[in-house]
Amino acid sequence: MGNRLSKLYTRTGDDGTSGLSGGERIPKNHERMNAMGTVDELNSVIGLLICKLQDTELESMFTAIQHDLFNIGGEISMPGQSFIQQEKITGLEQQIDQFNESVEPLKDFILPGGSEAASVCHMARSIARRAERDVVTLHHLEPVCDTTRQYLNRLSDLLFVVARIINQRLGHDDVLWKKELA
Repeated sequence: MGNRLSKLYTRTGDDGTSGLSGGERIPKNHERMNAMGTVDELNSVIGLLICKLQDTELESMFTAIQHDLFNIGGEISMPGQSFIQQEKITGLEQQIDQFNESVEPLKDFILPGGSEAASVCHMARSIARRAERDVVTLHHLEPVCDTTRQYLNRLSDLLFVVARIINQRLGHDDVLWKKELA
């Protein structure tokens, strides 16, 4: 495969626009660009999370998720395309169920924290929720595939339970929200 990115700066965005995969140019603050940017931010934070883990099972799972997120970014960049299949959502749901069986049932709300890796996982969860909101905002203007929106929704749920799994595996307790301190 040849060099796809032979030049990192093109100056074509100096006018406040960005190019989509099909060649169309749109304003950098367009909802499509916001959604792509938030998905990219989420992917970056998951990369940071992988660096904080010492758990090959979770590292492998998150690397696969990074590939899915890259595909979602590509899908958003190519209006009308769909790269996330229903099986991906089913896979996330199965992971959620499997991990959720391994942790104590929640009786209280939890706060992000416990360990550094779990905190980064919670950060990824909150960015996943924002990515979902940005994609839904875009969807109100131009259709976005249902499975993409569903994937981001399930991913935020997975990140929540994995943060708990990380704390459990590292021997840290969940940080419980205490009403009396509010």
